[in-house]
Formats: sequence, C-alpha cells, structure tokens
Amino acid sequence: MSTAYSTKAEGSVTDSELEAVKVAAPTEGANPRTRDIDLRSTLDMLRLINDEDRLVAPAVRAALPELAKAVDLGVSALMAGRSIHYFGAGSSGRIAVLDAAELLPTYTIDPRQFVAHHAGGLAAFEQAMENVEDDEATGAAEALGLGAGDLAIGLSASGRTPYVAGALRAAGAAGAATVLVSSNPPAPLGEQVDVHVAVATGPEVIAGSTRMKAGTAQKLVLNTFSTAVMIRLGRTYSNLMTDVTATNAKLRGRLVTILEEATGRTEEQCARTLTAAEGDLKVALVCLLADAPVGEARIALQAAGGGVRAALADLATSRKEVS
Repeated sequence: MSTAYSTKAEGSVTDSELEAVKVAAPTEGANPRTRDIDLRSTLDMLRLINDEDRLVAPAVRAALPELAKAVDLGVSALMAGRSIHYFGAGSSGRIAVLDAAELLPTYTIDPRQFVAHHAGGLAAFEQAMENVEDDEATGAAEALGLGAGDLAIGLSASGRTPYVAGALRAAGAAGAATVLVSSNPPAPLGEQVDVHVAVATGPEVIAGSTRMKAGTAQKLVLNTFSTAVMIRLGRTYSNLMTDVTATNAKLRGRLVTILEEATGRTEEQCARTLTAAEGDLKVALVCLLADAPVGEARIALQAAGGGVRAALADLATSRKEVS
C-alpha cells in the first residue's frame, strides 16, 4: 500500500522534486537486528549482513507452492508456442535480464521464448535511472504484444512499482497469464494477478535497499523458475544439461564430460560418438544409452519432441515389438 504526497497520478513521471510517494512495504522498514551496524567492526558488520542473507532461502521455500503454479503456467506457455516475459525496474529489471540472457547458451532456447523488459532499456541497465519505474504507461505499452497463452512475470520488491503494475494489468487484459514476484505478501497488486509469489524477506539490512535480500530472493525465484521450466520441457537428462550450446573449448569439453557422466563410457568413446553425431549432445546421448546408430537416435528424438528419456522409451518399445 502506498500514500501519495501529490495530486498527480502515481503512474505519471515528473521532474518535480516536491512530488513523493511513501511506500508502506516490509522492505522499507528499519531492521531492529541491524541497528547501529555503522558502529560495528568490519567483521561484525559482515556477520550481520550474512545473518540476514541466511533468511532468504527459507523465505523462498515458503513461497514454493505459488512458484510451482508459475512454473506450470510457463511450461504451458512454451508448449503452446507462446512466450514468457519478465518486467522489472532497477535491480529487479537487471536480475530479469540476466536470467533471460543466460538461458540461451545453457538450454539453446529461441530468444523469443524468454523476453526481459527493463524499465528504461539498456541505458537504465548500465546506469540507475530511478524515475523510469514510476511510468505505468510505459509498462503497459511494453506489454502490448502479449496475448492469450503468453505469461507475464512482474518483479517488484514492494509489489507496487508502477511500471510493473502497468505491464501486468495490460498483459492480463490481453488474456495473458500474470505472475507477481514480490517481498510484500499483502501487496494489493498481488490480488490482481493469477499468481503472487510473495517472498517474505522482511526489512533490509539497510532500510529500503532492496538490491539486498529482496534482490537475492528475486534471483533465486527466477533461477528456480526458469530451470524448472527447462527440466519440464525435457532439456535435461537427470541433472545434466542436454541442450547446452558449445561455443568455446570449455563447453565442448563439457559435452564430453556430460556424456561420460550419463553413460559411464570412456572419454574416447564419448568424443568419437559426439563427432559422429555432429556435435549434437542429445543424439550422442541416445546413441550411447540405447546402443543405437546416429540416424535411429536422431529419428527417435524428433518423434519424442527432443526429450532424451522419451526417445529412449520409444526405442525400447519399438525394439520389443520387433523382437
């Protein structure tokens, strides 16, 4: 909940230094555990910060039931050929950009599947532009391309950032599913979305510095969300990446290591099979696990929608039927 100290709409942008909005959110309160932190020794100061950081993971765990709903919405969106959009301002937007960007090399996704919208664009990513988060109209405009089947995820520590609110409201009005990730369980915006992942991180070490616990919680939530979506879509085999893009020597070595770990075969066998599969890790994996030629492994994967376990099951079934 927020209290405006002007007659202007909360979502409007102004250069007036007299306009202010007082935000009532847990992250804005003074933390009784870190009073007089500025009087502590350096080591004691670090211990206080670390003590607060230790509270984040349990808070995320408490929000996992709602996060599971968000994951299922994300899987449904991508399976239907739609997309997932992140919306955030400041630290929240930067975290969103990082998560979306790192999915491409890790899981070889189409960059249009995960799209991060950062209030103020690239300029605000490199240098803080605090006023852009107050522009609800811009958030709404950036969500105009969304429609039924898409998923919009807004990140806001306070749960009231106008840019994020505008994006989520516009996305919802267009028929997209909507998720709010906040550190403010009673945020009114949470009642306007399909899922509210509220991580109760409480007051920050330094009051209002939401790049700290709230930001850490957002990174944990997005990393968990996107990883779980990729697992559900069959882009892993066990706990191993199967769609990693090998763009350098280290990653090419990782492909061989993954094959060794998954199959128990020698490094030489794995490297030879990977070469025969033209660098396609999934094809090489199916070849080794099912003792199948490259062509048969490739066809099985195509029929199974790219899932290694499904391809292996189909090959085992077809071989039983032949025998």
